Amino acid sequence: MTDYKLMAAQLEALIEGVEWEISNLSNAAALIWDSLEDINWAGFYIMRGGRLALGPFQGKTACTVIELGKGVCGTAAAQDATQLVPDVHLFPGHIACDAASNSEIVIPVHRDGQVWGVLDIDSPHRDRFTEADRQGLEALVAILEAGFRRKA
Repeated sequence: MTDYKLMAAQLEALIEGVEWEISNLSNAAALIWDSLEDINWAGFYIMRGGRLALGPFQGKTACTVIELGKGVCGTAAAQDATQLVPDVHLFPGHIACDAASNSEIVIPVHRDGQVWGVLDIDSPHRDRFTEADRQGLEALVAILEAGFRRKA
């Protein structure tokens, strides 16, 4: 079982006093990559020009731009709601950036009250992500969001 309390403490230490979002997102992606089992991609997409653009990540090469409302990431951003998808092949409009991915969780990231981007994590296993993962990952996103507010 993943120790999300430890991950939260580690992320807080990593971003403390760091004013660059890209650095913080890069370290967050690396922390998630190193801490979660059975994943094949972990990273961020950032809102640019009304679309999601690829940000810092760990894993294989990825889709560069995702339209709002398209795929799991675009749906999470458009609906401003976490998407926990047990089987991506059953998700309407799924975008297969990596054919090996079978389940996915995407959490919106906010800045100034608006969706600023998303945290996206894929797994080659169906049903990989649980409610505990959702809660733990949403807590990590909240730490990043609080870091944005401190820099404003």
